[in-house]
Amino acid sequence: MKKINKLTVMFVLLLSFMLILSACGKDEKAKEGKKDNNKTAEKADNQDLLAKIKDDGKLLIGTEGTYAPFTFHDESGNLTGFDVEIATEVAKRLGVKPEFKETQWDAIFAGLDAKRFDMIANQVGIRPDRQEKYDFSDPYITSAAVLITNKDNDKVKAFEDIKGLNSAQSLTSNYGDMAKKFGANLVGVEGFTQAVELLASKRVDVTINDRITVLDYTKQKPDAPIKIVDTSEEASVSGLMFRKDSDTLVAEVNKALTEMIEDGTYTKISEKWFGVDVLK
Repeated sequence: MKKINKLTVMFVLLLSFMLILSACGKDEKAKEGKKDNNKTAEKADNQDLLAKIKDDGKLLIGTEGTYAPFTFHDESGNLTGFDVEIATEVAKRLGVKPEFKETQWDAIFAGLDAKRFDMIANQVGIRPDRQEKYDFSDPYITSAAVLITNKDNDKVKAFEDIKGLNSAQSLTSNYGDMAKKFGANLVGVEGFTQAVELLASKRVDVTINDRITVLDYTKQKPDAPIKIVDTSEEASVSGLMFRKDSDTLVAEVNKALTEMIEDGTYTKISEKWFGVDVLK
């Protein structure tokens, strides 16, 4: 009798263990299924974004507002710039009104993640690490990085010379990564204007930024005590940026950009701000 009871107990324990394993497996499958459902729902939400934008009649656009000549405020306090005009024209061709949400560069990606806006128009460089998480439009600007020093600085002549020097940069920008690559110590700034102010007052040694931005700045302020000492051989491309899986919205924006290029609108905007076609 005792022997039978022991066998019975062992059988019951084994059966209970198998049931527990089965339940765990089902729970894991349920969790995986929930994750897949969440991804599917998120993709559907982003694909429905274009419909929502058209229903609301407005396109929410994240931009810095402090990065001339791309996005900044004029003497009257109005938001303007190359990116602002490009985004405004895109919204027009989508049949909606543009609504700009100004955000510091270091918080602009988080703003897109939090759905504070539908896309970013702020000369965002297209690069592999960003493409893993975000969608981009076709490139709408091509430029190269330049190294800038104070006019009195005769020691720095090339990017290789900045190792150990202080470079004023937006910490999450392509140019910040580039300065770090050449061994510079990064001094965080909110935008190019602040970087130039630190450079002019000799509180930093250098800054790396976009050639077009620098030329525009020196055109507006010819007495600024800064100079370009080196230009990168590699050109970078920028695009309008979106949350991942915003397929239908990206397709419509690309269509608008293509039409702008073909009918001359893009060239007109580009020459207004830079005197050249900055897509070439």
